[in-house]
Amino acid sequence: MFKQILVALLLFSMITISVLAVSTNDLEKTPTISSAGVSWTAREAAEANDWYSVAYGNGLFVAVANNGEHRVMTSPDGLTWTARAAAEQNNWWAVTYGNGLFVAVARNGANRVMTSPDGINWTARKAAAAKYWVAVTYGNGIFVAVALNGGVMTSTDGITWTTRVAAEANQWNSVTYGNGLFVAVALKGAQRVMTSPDGITWTARKAASTNYWRCVTYGNGTFVAVAENGTRRVMTSTDGINWTPRYADGANGWNSVSYGNGLFAAVAYDGNDSVMTSPDGITWTAKPTEKKSWYCVTYANGKFVAVAPDGVMTSP
Repeated sequence: MFKQILVALLLFSMITISVLAVSTNDLEKTPTISSAGVSWTAREAAEANDWYSVAYGNGLFVAVANNGEHRVMTSPDGLTWTARAAAEQNNWWAVTYGNGLFVAVARNGANRVMTSPDGINWTARKAAAAKYWVAVTYGNGIFVAVALNGGVMTSTDGITWTTRVAAEANQWNSVTYGNGLFVAVALKGAQRVMTSPDGITWTARKAASTNYWRCVTYGNGTFVAVAENGTRRVMTSTDGINWTPRYADGANGWNSVSYGNGLFAAVAYDGNDSVMTSPDGITWTAKPTEKKSWYCVTYANGKFVAVAPDGVMTSP
């Protein structure tokens, strides 16, 4: 009897140890939850330039500036940056990636477009018109750029551009693509939203309010735009046509908004808490960050990356 009891105890101990070992391994293999958008860390830019836009493509973050010796910088991870030579010394205002190509647009210069297959070597391209090109996006097989002085241009390859007629001659400041629709927002004008299914034919839409709408993005079935002024500095739309005003978390000059990791993240050019995040574009929460004039934010490769004059920050 004693031997039977002893054997039973030994078997129980072995089973317990085995279960504990399996449990420990399972815990070690449990994936960690991403903290993108929660905490933000300052990074060093490649040069002390006014970095105005950042995009991601082909395993690389690319930022462009409107001044400085090297007006492009690149990073594989958003943490360490390398200065690159722009095609021309223009005021480069925006950059995007699509169809294997980085495309940047400028407010001035002889050639107000430049392209690069790798983000490192850039070629100057002629814009469709000598306008203040300040935003560019890619969707549905076409690049679309908008101008601060009322213009639209499109290109299927980023090289040859064609002028299009904007819905109104407004100060168009941002354009995005989502759910089969291009949506642009404006700083000024009667109708401060316009939409297009193809980037060629545009229709004016009424914004939620007459704010200076700085940026628009698309994520999780919702268009979200942010403004630098107004009582309610966010507006949302599920179709790009009908817009609803929302309250931002802070009366900051919200400059840019992006979506990733199940969150919208917006950055501002002023204010103490110059980042705010939202899971739905409706309810926003401010986040403490380094106080800089943050111009642009994007999401890719598991992190948010924002750029400012002489500054970069990432989350996580």
